[in-house]
Amino acid sequence: MTAFVVLFVVAVVPLAPTEAVLIGYGVLAASGELSLTAVIAVAALGCTLSDFVNFGVGRGVGLRALEKVGRRPGPRAVIAWTAERLATRGESILVAVRFVPGGGLVGAVLAGSLRWRLRRFAPIAVVGATLWSAYTATLGYFGGQVFTDPVVATLVSFAVATLIGVPIGMAVRAAQRREPLSAGP
Repeated sequence: MTAFVVLFVVAVVPLAPTEAVLIGYGVLAASGELSLTAVIAVAALGCTLSDFVNFGVGRGVGLRALEKVGRRPGPRAVIAWTAERLATRGESILVAVRFVPGGGLVGAVLAGSLRWRLRRFAPIAVVGATLWSAYTATLGYFGGQVFTDPVVATLVSFAVATLIGVPIGMAVRAAQRREPLSAGP
């Protein structure tokens, strides 16, 4: 039970190392110490709650909530690209941006800042958090199935997640450079 409380807290806290922890929990599930289904459910619940908090911050504070995050060029590009897309075809973008490091936080704050209705945001937040949690925990689970050493399994799983996530982030930045925004956030 303590393991699930820790996972929930890490998933709720913005900018906590949720991906690394979730991969590790997936490895533990592969060893039979935890249920993979329970790991995914707890992480999805925590991430969804975090999304609701970040959405509320966006509603209350607006884009100022992302000022510190958006000072560097990489995160600034993700914020600008996501804001433009959320304004036009938001649902699929809100799910997809979750797979970019920090994208869940950015997407939720932007959706709040853009004054999305909660009834529009809520189902997308649940779907995005669940898909991301399932993807991340399953990476750890498969790593744990392939490698018997849990440290090696965790490191390999995290490397695979990075190899998948970095190109997605690079693609977002490249798309943002190719398509100048009509109005920045």
